[in-house]
Amino acid sequence: MNIANDNTSKAAPCPICRKAPTETYKPFCSKRCADVDLARWLGGTYAIPAAPSEPDEDEDELAPRGPCPSDED
Repeated sequence: MNIANDNTSKAAPCPICRKAPTETYKPFCSKRCADVDLARWLGGTYAIPAAPSEPDEDEDELAPRGPCPSDED
């Protein structure tokens, strides 16, 4: 048996509690840890950094130029 191909012996621990993951909730060890991770994403605890983008030239074309004809009533 080739140790490099043995995935069971070097499984990464649960990212929440560091226990061994279960097959059902992989990469987590339980539903609780999976739910904790989801709550962190939804709550904004985790964030993917992004560089600020420069304004597009097209944004000037989308800017309102005055009142809408329906607003003149």
